[in-house]
Amino acid sequence: MSRRTTARFGAALVASALVTVPLAAGALAADGTSVQGGGNGAVTTATSTAATSTAATSTAATSTTATTAGTGAGSSDDEYAPRSLPFALPGFKEQEFDGALLVGEGHARFSLAFNMVTPQGRVLDDNMVPWIKRIGTVTPDGSYYEIDMTTDNRNITPETIGALRAVLAHPEDWSEAEVAKAREQLPVQEAAYAAALRDTRTVRLRFSTTDDGEIVGSATALTDDTEVFLQASPPWAEPSTYRPDGERSIVATSAGVRDASRVGSFRLDSTVTPEETTGYASVAELLKGLVGKEYAAGEGAVAQRYGLDKGETVAFHAAVSTEAPERSRLSTRDVTRILDRAEARADDGNLNGRGPTGQAATYMRDAMSLNDNWDEKYDRSFVMWGLGGGGDDIFLGWDSAWDAITELSVDPATALDHIRDFYDQKGPRYDQLHAGPMHTYAAWRAYTRTGDRSILELVYPIMTRYIERMPEFDTDQDGLLESPWVEERRGGRGNHLGLDDSPQYWNYVEIPRDGGTDTRENTNLTDVALNSYYGLMAENLAQMATELGDTAGAERYAALHERLEVRMNEHLWNEERGLYLNRYLDGTWEPTNTPTVFYPLFGGLATPERAEILVRDHLQNPEEYGGEFVIPSVARNDPAFCAGRANPSTEAYRYFQSPGEEDSCEEWQGAAWPPMNATVYDGLKRYGLDEAAAELATRSTKMWLTSYKEIGWFPEYFDAEPGQLINNVATDTAWRTYSWSNLMPLMSTQELIADEPWGDAAGFRFGTLGLPGTNTVSEVPLKGHAWSVTAGPRITTLERDGRTVVRAVGGRVVARNVVLDAARGSGDRNGMDVTATSRTIITVTVPGKAPRVFQVKKGDTHLTW
Repeated sequence: MSRRTTARFGAALVASALVTVPLAAGALAADGTSVQGGGNGAVTTATSTAATSTAATSTAATSTTATTAGTGAGSSDDEYAPRSLPFALPGFKEQEFDGALLVGEGHARFSLAFNMVTPQGRVLDDNMVPWIKRIGTVTPDGSYYEIDMTTDNRNITPETIGALRAVLAHPEDWSEAEVAKAREQLPVQEAAYAAALRDTRTVRLRFSTTDDGEIVGSATALTDDTEVFLQASPPWAEPSTYRPDGERSIVATSAGVRDASRVGSFRLDSTVTPEETTGYASVAELLKGLVGKEYAAGEGAVAQRYGLDKGETVAFHAAVSTEAPERSRLSTRDVTRILDRAEARADDGNLNGRGPTGQAATYMRDAMSLNDNWDEKYDRSFVMWGLGGGGDDIFLGWDSAWDAITELSVDPATALDHIRDFYDQKGPRYDQLHAGPMHTYAAWRAYTRTGDRSILELVYPIMTRYIERMPEFDTDQDGLLESPWVEERRGGRGNHLGLDDSPQYWNYVEIPRDGGTDTRENTNLTDVALNSYYGLMAENLAQMATELGDTAGAERYAALHERLEVRMNEHLWNEERGLYLNRYLDGTWEPTNTPTVFYPLFGGLATPERAEILVRDHLQNPEEYGGEFVIPSVARNDPAFCAGRANPSTEAYRYFQSPGEEDSCEEWQGAAWPPMNATVYDGLKRYGLDEAAAELATRSTKMWLTSYKEIGWFPEYFDAEPGQLINNVATDTAWRTYSWSNLMPLMSTQELIADEPWGDAAGFRFGTLGLPGTNTVSEVPLKGHAWSVTAGPRITTLERDGRTVVRAVGGRVVARNVVLDAARGSGDRNGMDVTATSRTIITVTVPGKAPRVFQVKKGDTHLTW
């Protein structure tokens, strides 16, 4: 699992692919001695919210082999080492998926990309989400990366045309103006769609990092008459010199951004002679030239132009070094062989699996790796959140907390860098009051998965200050928080928790207040979700304080959590409806039923009895939250569910409003949201409601897989009901590659194996009581090891680093607080808490010790050895 292993593996690929091709000195060295980290940058251990320029110029931002790992259980220097210099990284830049970044000593930066031009004359060089036709295999270490790019953004599809036809077929559901508009738009869209089919050009792009600072790639036309540009340019407008070098090559030099005395040299050698090679004064001038406009020539960027017919390929080798790299002798065939072998070995050392859960885990790895970006300001990797790339920086709201949690199951090194990058940029927003709690939770999950104590040292002092501010929203000083006032507009009243237009917040009333650290006023609505997050944060801070030896802090935050638990159950449980509901200060209930009724489980504030009521009577009730598509963001029998237009005559377009508009269920008025599902799922696992959790994970994963396989997207949210076409009719193309979407398959992955954030920090959890069939996830990174779990109706097997350590035969099992071989002096004890569906024989085989065999009955059993 070492991130260093990838470099050796990549170099070996080149060596094996080119046994008959002699390599010039310095080209694609195959000795495997150099170190390539995985998606990680500079590492500093900050203890305040201030983001300073020193983070970007620290010694850890150089080519040292400093590590992020602490001394906690499961930490591993190799596993969590930052990316060392030089390195190459495919798909590195927000909104740009068609190229690669190469960084040399001193952080001398270079980039390359394959560009296309649409029939409308647009260069596909930024905001490229709409132009991704298919996501192929993508690994977190850059050893393989594949996508199909197209000049059709799929804004017009058979489904969008079908919506217009539905309007004309059932005019009784529509106004005369809307029918007239559809009649006018239909022939226009039909013609545009026909033109798109005729004129669309598509290429398959493939990349593979082969050694430190070296990469190969190719573009293969999937259509005839396809024009492709291979471009080399400075990635962030660094002062550089780029020029052609012979017919097929581009060379460049650039001073190190962190150390200007280290001048990097770049070379790109293509395998096919281009039809034209042009030097431009800048990237802006290059973009003009590619579409036939007048441009200024110069040495700011270079592009090679290729005309390809279907099946034709242009390939390249590129490298960065302190010395001028030697010319590559690779042919198109050589590069293709390297890429083929890299693709065939993409699962080696990377998350993958079998069965629906395993397939989803593999695709989740691809999707998360696609969104792995490089922060040029702080020299770190981070996961972009969505919205066409999400802008230049990591998002400071709750989204990036969920992204860190997901990435921990894909590439912990990148996840840790993502968290540090978040705090480099000042940490959590306060206008989103759940940002602090969620990022506290993400940091605790990072610790329970990696043992990296430095994350706690970074986050704890920042979050203690955050939580101390939150009582300013306790309007009546009773210990529970009220929603802050956001705005008059209904569509933004839930923004304090990222819930935008959730109808549960439509009727609160502004209450002015004096003082405080925030400019917002208070309201009269005691907020179940906000207090659940508040409780979660208090508990996580108590856990962190315990690990860090802050006894007073641990007692203080544990006491706060206990008080919130009492107040939640005294004041916000509606006995008549069996729900935790928002409540106005005059004692009346806010009646809207949304999934936030389950959030007290997430915060550890629900009683076990009430948790079971919530699941039995509401979560699994098909009239509310049960059913094939889960979980709707408003209960199906609530008046607010999909409360806009309804078109009863057209089932597939029942909630369609008009072209270019969201449908009646979108946003938080019915659509299923991955973070809402994940919040409920984690609450279920926390309370040991394993069968309900498995059911939620199964249905969530199925929804995600359907979208990913059928239309190639991992969207921000999903249809509220089967048979609808929200995804297919979406005109907002920015949400097609939204990172938190991957929480849907993460649930089933974590059904099989996960950390246990509410249990022993040294332990973990594996097994499932309810995933259908037999499923396997492999190469799951956890506590410094690579784990594989296979779980079926009768047999569950746990492997660590390729060796079977636990085998259960008889019934399904879930094991919690698993500690296999505690370190001497750690204070931990070997053992686990097992829940079994029937009599089961469990064999525990720890390396170096004799196997231990246990017989457990149906129900709960504690085992020790």
